[in-house]
Amino acid sequence: MFNTQVSPFNAITVNSALESPIHQKVLSGLIQAQHFHILLEFSSPANRARFLSVAAPHASSWLSVVSSPGLGLHLESNEYQMAIRWWLGLDTSGRSMCPFCPDTALDPLGHHAVTCRHGGGGGDVVTRHNRLRDEGKPVALDLTITSPLCSVILGESCYQAGAAALAAETRKLHCNGPKCQELGWSCIPLAVETYGNSGKQAHDTFSRLASFLAIHQSSPKAVVVAEIYGRLNVVLVRSIARAILARELPPS
Repeated sequence: MFNTQVSPFNAITVNSALESPIHQKVLSGLIQAQHFHILLEFSSPANRARFLSVAAPHASSWLSVVSSPGLGLHLESNEYQMAIRWWLGLDTSGRSMCPFCPDTALDPLGHHAVTCRHGGGGGDVVTRHNRLRDEGKPVALDLTITSPLCSVILGESCYQAGAAALAAETRKLHCNGPKCQELGWSCIPLAVETYGNSGKQAHDTFSRLASFLAIHQSSPKAVVVAEIYGRLNVVLVRSIARAILARELPPS
C-alpha cells in the first residue's frame, strides 16, 4: 500500500525495512510529498506558485496565532473568512470589475486586489507596506512585499518556491545598495511574498533578531521565531483581506 502512494525512488522492500527501520513520521512525510508533487503537476501556473508559497516555512504562522485585539493580533470575522478563502485559492472576486481601476477585472485568486495601487489611503499596497514596516520600527531595514502571481515572475515562482522574494531582494539591493554603501550603511532587504513566504535575507535577519530577544527574554528561540513570523503575517494577511473586501459589491 505504501509503495503505491510514493514515487518509485522512495519505494521500500521488506528486506530494506528490516535492515533499517523507518519511523512512521518519515513514511507519512514521503506520502505527503508525493501528493503535493501530484497537486503541483495538475495545477495552473498561478496555483502552483500559490501552493509553493503557502507551503514555505513560517508562511502559515498566522493561522496558529492566538487572537488578541489588545496586541493587534486579530482579524474581524469577515476579514478572517475572506483571508481563509484567499489562502485556499477559492474565488474572491466578488464582482467583475475593480471599483478603483476602470476597465480592470478582478481575478478569482485575488491577485489584482492584493497588488492594486489604488483605493485606501494612498493605495492598499502602500498601506500594507507601511503597516508591516511599522511592526519592525526598532530596526532600520528595507521592506518590500511582492506577489508570486505577478506575470513578470510567475514563470519562475510556479516552479521555485521563494522566486518572487529572491527577485525582490535582488531588485532592492540593486536600487538601494550603492546609496547605502556611500552612507556606510548595510543594505538588508526584507522581501516578503503576499502568501507569507520570506526571502533568505529576511529569514536570516529574523533569526538573528530572535536569538537576541530569546536571550533577553529568557525564552526558547523557537518560541520567539514563531512570535515574530506570527505577528508579521497576521498584519500582512489582515491587510490583504481588507483589500479584497474593499472591492466587493455592497450587499443588495
